[in-house]
Amino acid sequence: MVTLFSQIKGCIAFLGYVVNTIFWTIPIILGSVIKLIPFAPLRTATSYVLDFCASAWISVNGIIERLLHPVKIELTGDTQFSTKEWYMVIANHQSWVDILILQRIFNHKIPFLKFFLKQELIFVPILGLAWWALDFPFMRRYSTAQLKKNPKLRGKDIEITRKACAKFKAKPVSVMNFVEGTRFSKAKHKKQNSQFQHLLKPKAGGMAFALSAMGDQIHKLVDVAIYYPDQVPSYWDYLTGKLPSVKVHIKISDIDPAMRGDYMNDRDFKIGFQEQLNQLWLTKDQVISQLAGQVHKK
Repeated sequence: MVTLFSQIKGCIAFLGYVVNTIFWTIPIILGSVIKLIPFAPLRTATSYVLDFCASAWISVNGIIERLLHPVKIELTGDTQFSTKEWYMVIANHQSWVDILILQRIFNHKIPFLKFFLKQELIFVPILGLAWWALDFPFMRRYSTAQLKKNPKLRGKDIEITRKACAKFKAKPVSVMNFVEGTRFSKAKHKKQNSQFQHLLKPKAGGMAFALSAMGDQIHKLVDVAIYYPDQVPSYWDYLTGKLPSVKVHIKISDIDPAMRGDYMNDRDFKIGFQEQLNQLWLTKDQVISQLAGQVHKK
């Protein structure tokens, strides 16, 4: 139950997040001007500074959370990380709160998380430019109808992904991918006729293209399972303290060499990649069932 006091704290927290975001976005946007200079070492150095600002933004967000709406994260699995490693991070997706949980878990432990974003999000006021400055990969997907109308567009989305990921070779990075492509809901689950109990079907293309674009530079996979014991929270639930705890399980593994190849043109590789990802998703589904079972036993 959300009391008036909780709502007031939620409003204060929201205001705090807005002020904190504006405060750190200003130097990030100013730094983006430097990145326009065609000198690779300067661009790389600037990227380190901008990632530091982004990590500081998350740290202050964490302070606001602890003061106004603390969330207990019950973390299990692998917890040995490095800020000098290249990671591919994949997770199930249920709420925008997932991103906040992931940022809190991994901040200062692995390189700053870079999320795949729809190209349209670059036009979001202030944040769109900040995401561009932080080298978030913007992806454009063409519908079947668009491809039929203009066959020349075929493969363009892959090339955009490849260019976006190529810049990650200069410094350690963590590339975040919500493989399901959208947030989970019972309606979507039913429409897909998903074979998983807690998950939507994984979409292999974006992950395969990213691994191909980054080559052997990235060789660690961080597989995250997120489970909310009570109910999947909205952002307002998060702000008003209706999310007392969340369970998170992490598994770190080497990326199988068999997961690197030509997803677009090699049919055998495409089928094999999809099978491997489905197996990862089956294991994740079982892990979430175990996390849910632990809650029900209490």
